[in-house]
Amino acid sequence: MTDWRERMESGSETLRQQAVRVPLPDVEAERSVHENMMRIAAAGERKSELLDDPDVPLTEVYEDELDEMRQSFEHRLQQVAGEDYYEVATAYLDGERDDWIGALAAYYLECYYRLQERYTVDEQIFFLLVLRYPECFTVNLSFLTGDISAAGVRYESSKHVEADLNERNAEQLYADCQYSQYDASEYLRENVSCIRDAFPDPETTPFAQRRRGGFVHITGRQGATFTEILEPVSPDPNRFDDTASEPGLVSEGPEARRAKRKFLTDTTVVI
Repeated sequence: MTDWRERMESGSETLRQQAVRVPLPDVEAERSVHENMMRIAAAGERKSELLDDPDVPLTEVYEDELDEMRQSFEHRLQQVAGEDYYEVATAYLDGERDDWIGALAAYYLECYYRLQERYTVDEQIFFLLVLRYPECFTVNLSFLTGDISAAGVRYESSKHVEADLNERNAEQLYADCQYSQYDASEYLRENVSCIRDAFPDPETTPFAQRRRGGFVHITGRQGATFTEILEPVSPDPNRFDDTASEPGLVSEGPEARRAKRKFLTDTTVVI
């Protein structure tokens, strides 16, 4: 990982403010995306259930979510570049290859490593924007520092509070944290439907009703306070004027810039 970080720090801005664009040439490709989005929605429901369980510490909920995301990225890396995805990604950053496989391997591997660090780097914000267009979809992943300023849900973990409390105050803190986690559970349960709405089943949904959709998911932690936003996003109808023949990196679109302005303040983009 040290070798990779040195490459990123001394390398290019190749991955900064970029998104992955993947063509959707047929119903089979749409079905694959739909199934993947349903897995993401199911993970959101699982997180909601864990948050609602008073016997499950928030640290365990957080670890479960990060593990799910890491597995997803590792699976994607192997799909794109095979078992040697590290060598493929580093060759791309070293300028030894310039194909879309190398670009996507570098993009996903950097995101994978950033996720490895999230449990210890608490000021980092994770920003995910997935958008469906008639002929393709895009995935924009960003890691930023700054503040989440807009509405969503905030909840607290008594395990992360650094304070010397007496028994009465400790019990009150625990109760307050549990109440905030119940609120977060309800928020996720109500909002996870926006993922399903954005990527409905292509076998049962007319094309006119599934040609555009999207959602944004933002998570962050400052000390003991966790913040989460999950909302639908409408794709810009004028985003693309061409048809993608293969996956690749594109600049993040106006939808991502608007979402960052709406939900975040004083941010610095890490990737």
